[in-house]
Amino acid sequence: MTARPANAHQARLLKLLRDGGPNSRAQLGDQVDLSRSKLAVEVDRLLETGLIVADGLAASRGGRRSHNIRLAPNLRFLGVDIGATSVDVAVTNAELEILGHLNQPMDVREGPVAVFEQVLSMAAKLRASGLAEGFDGAGIGVPGPVRFPEGVPVAPPIMPGWDGFPVREALSQELGCPVMVDNDVNLMAMGEMHAGVAHSVGDFLCVKIGTGIGCGIVAGGEVHRGVTGSAGDIGHIQAVPDGRPCACGNRGCLEAHFSGAALARDAVEAVEQGRSEELAARLAANGALTAVDVAAAAAAGDATALDLIREGGNRTGQVIAGLVSFFNPGLVVIGGGVTGLGHTLLAAIRTQVYRQSLPLATGNLPIVLGELGPTAGVIGAARLISDHLFSPA
Repeated sequence: MTARPANAHQARLLKLLRDGGPNSRAQLGDQVDLSRSKLAVEVDRLLETGLIVADGLAASRGGRRSHNIRLAPNLRFLGVDIGATSVDVAVTNAELEILGHLNQPMDVREGPVAVFEQVLSMAAKLRASGLAEGFDGAGIGVPGPVRFPEGVPVAPPIMPGWDGFPVREALSQELGCPVMVDNDVNLMAMGEMHAGVAHSVGDFLCVKIGTGIGCGIVAGGEVHRGVTGSAGDIGHIQAVPDGRPCACGNRGCLEAHFSGAALARDAVEAVEQGRSEELAARLAANGALTAVDVAAAAAAGDATALDLIREGGNRTGQVIAGLVSFFNPGLVVIGGGVTGLGHTLLAAIRTQVYRQSLPLATGNLPIVLGELGPTAGVIGAARLISDHLFSPA
């Protein structure tokens, strides 16, 4: 993809076709502030670039039938969602529909060189399957703060060796296409906004609970990243005064008391104290415990596992309650690996938020689990690069 829209009107048309699929000139004209003649000029210019193509006749609205247009069907975007313990890679078309998706375990602490070797190998496998001859652009999510204009991670607490690594530049050279980089929870929020539970919501919070905890902030339909890219780093808000030491160097952070890693540690401690036969059996069988084991034990009715989930949900809910009072969102989405804990976790979070935030902020506030699961991040990554490419150069 070499062409870019020449102006804001063309960019708006491309994004309407991305988000709404093929459409007629007449229907597009209802959504943009352009005269019919000006709209025709801009559509014709986009057709000349090859970014859009004719797609048959539209249904009649009376009078002469309009032609449908759509984004070029050969456009391909690569979405990459790097987590702390796994990586998801997907190929999408221009409408951000997933054509192929791979997931593999991976430790982000191995460093950027090892991680990107795996990412490139997965991308090559998707390309070799016939899904794409090449990529028109790629979006990359990483589990830490990102200096967005440069596409560079900044002092990420759980990513040793990544500070200042030129992710965008390095992958752009390897993939041969434009690359954009963002924090993984921002991409989760963008994915849920594009195709998930937040599809019609302009102001919402998306909280990702996995190995760490982060929050995507969407205001007026746009992700708010802050001056240095660290907006939404709620895992390092103090939840317990003088509490456990955290990887960031402080004590009592939410992430140190409730996250995938913290929950696993608490589960092992419960076994050592003889408080859970169910967890003890799982530890003996597997040699380790994870949040998945805690979820399974809770589903089996284990009281200790249920208590661990409720306690973590309560602490998370206390932090979210403060965010709700401050931001007044229209929706709170809970996602990430730990959401396998399901409705026990959700109920604890809801209880704290509804109890602690003002009724004016919570009276019509849904707090829900994300709909897209592990595909939210890769869809958000594709959305990120398409936003860039569908903007005037």
